[in-house]
Amino acid sequence: MRLLLTGNTSFKIANFRSGLIRALQQEGHRLSVLAPRDAHTPALEAMGCSFLPLKMDRNGTDPKAEWALLRAVDRALGAELPDAVFSYTIKNNIYTGLACRRRGIPFAPNVTGLGPAFNDEGMLNRVIRGLYRGAFARAPRVFFQNSDDRALFVSAGLVPEARTRLLPGSGVDLERFPAAPLPPEDAGLRCLLVARMLRDKGVALFAEAARMLRDSHPQLRFALLGPIDADSRSGVPRTEIDAWVAEGLVDYLGSTDDVRPYLRRAHCVVLPSYYREGTPRSLLEAAAAARPLITTDMPGCRDLVREGRNGFLVPPRDARGLAAALARFAEAPRAAREAMGRASRALVEAEYDERIVIDAYRDLLAEVGSFAPAARTG
Repeated sequence: MRLLLTGNTSFKIANFRSGLIRALQQEGHRLSVLAPRDAHTPALEAMGCSFLPLKMDRNGTDPKAEWALLRAVDRALGAELPDAVFSYTIKNNIYTGLACRRRGIPFAPNVTGLGPAFNDEGMLNRVIRGLYRGAFARAPRVFFQNSDDRALFVSAGLVPEARTRLLPGSGVDLERFPAAPLPPEDAGLRCLLVARMLRDKGVALFAEAARMLRDSHPQLRFALLGPIDADSRSGVPRTEIDAWVAEGLVDYLGSTDDVRPYLRRAHCVVLPSYYREGTPRSLLEAAAAARPLITTDMPGCRDLVREGRNGFLVPPRDARGLAAALARFAEAPRAAREAMGRASRALVEAEYDERIVIDAYRDLLAEVGSFAPAARTG
């Protein structure tokens, strides 16, 4: 079958869907990718994917630009005429769904998170819900990464529950992310936050917690890893991060294509997000690497923590609560921290293996395999 994957960056598809791509190719499927071109596009092409460039502003809300994006997606599908489309991220789920509905192409969106708009009750929220309802109207399957998002969509009438399936996030390759022992503690306890540098991801809360703990728990070391996102309304500017570094609160490690060496040097991974996450990839990979987790009691984030066993949950937007959890982690004996790490690894082995996700897509393709290409409109 000819299959098309689409998302708002080449980076996310190359890094989070490579296992799925290879598994589908091994079964004889031909894959193309519709996404913005970036530094990770060559990796997709090296995998054997046909690449279709898509210009888009993932944070934009200008109606003319959004209409142009919808038309560009529709033209790409008309030229490619895939047998099925798998989409990821908010705009790609909506616009690809609308275009697939018009053209009669089987379409399976993966709701990887809802973003800040779903935290509001204003006009934008209502518009987005209406678009989702139209985009998902004929999707044979809608994948969700956490039960909160699925319950919200079902209760709002955006998709019937019978056409939904809950996935363990994007899954994690347990061989690529093996368990690693916690590093020595002679240079302190390193707390690592891996994310885009967004306020919604809790980056500023992380720095504030570091400030609160600087005197009482000097053994704690705080590090930020991830790209600066100057285009996002929630982006933390480099000048603010540099000020935190100058104050001695955090180390900024820049961004990377391979998080594994940084996970090996960390004693815990922290994500104080109040963003509507799907299942955060940074926490999945950290858990696979046998790291304790400290994150917020928010959809997606909470699913990866068993309180007190493999980490701690804190209220969203609560720097004091975050500081208290970090202090609790620091005051625990090393044996307890090691046990938390082992519990994280056991959780992902049992529930978040990437093979579960791959099998879900195989099952879907078996259902749509008899779809008649002649029925589609070019």
